[in-house]
Amino acid sequence: MTHAGIFLTLLIVWELASQAGWLDPLFYPRPSNILNSFWLIYFKNGNVWEHLGVTMGLVFMGFVGGSVLGIVLGSLVGLNGLVRRFLKPYVIVLEATPRIAVAPLLIAALGFGVTSKIAIIILVCFFAPFINTLSGVMNVNAEKLELFRSLGASKWQILRKLVLPDAVPIIMAGERLALTAALSGALVAEFIQRDQGIGSLILVYTRNLNMASSFACIFTLTILGFLIFKGMELVDQRIAFWKYEAGRERVSAKRRRAMEG
Repeated sequence: MTHAGIFLTLLIVWELASQAGWLDPLFYPRPSNILNSFWLIYFKNGNVWEHLGVTMGLVFMGFVGGSVLGIVLGSLVGLNGLVRRFLKPYVIVLEATPRIAVAPLLIAALGFGVTSKIAIIILVCFFAPFINTLSGVMNVNAEKLELFRSLGASKWQILRKLVLPDAVPIIMAGERLALTAALSGALVAEFIQRDQGIGSLILVYTRNLNMASSFACIFTLTILGFLIFKGMELVDQRIAFWKYEAGRERVSAKRRRAMEG
């Protein structure tokens, strides 16, 4: 309630300042006008839905591609010293290179269209899963690892029963960052190509000086980013349930019911 009160207060101050002429309505439209633009683009005209669907489709495909690539490469680099020796420096160099600078190169190589957009998003959201997976795999509990080896566990058993479960919490933290980064990557791709998506719609509204609708689109992205992050927190609580007291209690209760049944 406190945060909602602060946000409402800021909106009221913004509205009053705009009405008093302290803010230029061309660049800072009134919140009431932004709310009206929400009504126009979502319900009266309904032109935002198609662009929103395009953006979310790109985010999903790029996130899945970047996550799979990051987790697989992170596991290989973390588990294999030879692969780590030769591959890790190149990944670090690529991480140090601004992704926005690489985006035009990807478009030049893959052409305009969905493929280059997805490639940009994969590039943007690849590093968080990779770095977190690498860190989780390489920092496995040494005592547990020695115990598994003394019991004659195979490499596959060590990976499946020890390494990955130990690394899951930090991998999920990387996944949360990757999914929010995927939304930013989709906007970068849409800003460059300017054909479909929320990013291109923002450019159209800004070019036409329809700042209220532009702000409505930006606030839509803010809400989406928040919902995406909270959704990933819920997924994290389901997958890495042992980190949370509520998750441990839920699984324990489920096991008790199974035993009693």
